[in-house]
Amino acid sequence: MDLSIVVPLYNEEGSLKLLVEQLLAAVRPLAVPFELVLVDDGSRDGTASALGELAHQVPELVAVLLRRNYGQSAAMAAGFDASRGAVIVTLDGDLQNDPADIPLLLEQIEQGYDLVSGWRHQRQDASLSRLLPSRLANRLIGRVTGVRLHDYGCSLKAYRREVVEDLNLYGELHRFLPALAFIEGARISEVQVGHHPRRFGQSNYGIDRTFRVLMDLLTVWFMKRFLTRPMHVFGLAGLLAMGAGLAVTLWLVGEKLLLGTDIGDRPLLLAAVISLLAGVQLFCFGLLAELQMRTYHESQGRPIYRVRSTLRGSAG
Repeated sequence: MDLSIVVPLYNEEGSLKLLVEQLLAAVRPLAVPFELVLVDDGSRDGTASALGELAHQVPELVAVLLRRNYGQSAAMAAGFDASRGAVIVTLDGDLQNDPADIPLLLEQIEQGYDLVSGWRHQRQDASLSRLLPSRLANRLIGRVTGVRLHDYGCSLKAYRREVVEDLNLYGELHRFLPALAFIEGARISEVQVGHHPRRFGQSNYGIDRTFRVLMDLLTVWFMKRFLTRPMHVFGLAGLLAMGAGLAVTLWLVGEKLLLGTDIGDRPLLLAAVISLLAGVQLFCFGLLAELQMRTYHESQGRPIYRVRSTLRGSAG
């Protein structure tokens, strides 16, 4: 089992050298081929220069320098693309995740799991104002996605390469990697890991991240429910809207013909017209989404299923 350690970095010059030392101390005793893929996500301090120096000193280190700050999801995707290991472990570069816990994750991988997520059961950075929203978010994400983990926000995770290769990251989707992997049929486990207070720099997370996470959660929910059948949601909504608009229109026409009621200035007529137009638009949008999804799968030769293994008899 060869191993890749992927670490996205942003303004982590102070912690970088110690991080590499801890990673080497944790991984070298495993006696497996490994690489450290450190991705500088457009840092504004000396992180890139420090990475260049370490690349000359540590033969296992692979430094990936992005042109500007793209965000953690893009940095992780760049690390995945640059890595070559059959198993990939990710963690943050601020020394709050403990590299000594990496063997715990690898044990779960060896037991047959496709993705192993860390659980910071004793967080050292969580005040009540941060811990409560985090717990609420974990429960909400678990309920929406169907993958119930205690700690979606923990970056310390281990993946089989075939799981990572099936995933495309953008936005804040790095937080939802277990849910995305579950959609692809991955077997997921969770282990308790250590957590340390931040020693260098400051947190890069702000309140605006909450809104981005919520929007991406809707994306993940849609992918889980309607990835290969978008017509089922847009077409149904369109038919319901058209049906409601048609029913109201017939009602108003009946009043006009039978009772002689003036319907030209009634708000209900405007609502019926808007409902009909919205229904047509939603139905056409569903058709376009269906065509786009079919084009996506057929042009890339991407199947809508994933095979875990194929067993053949001796005659095969």
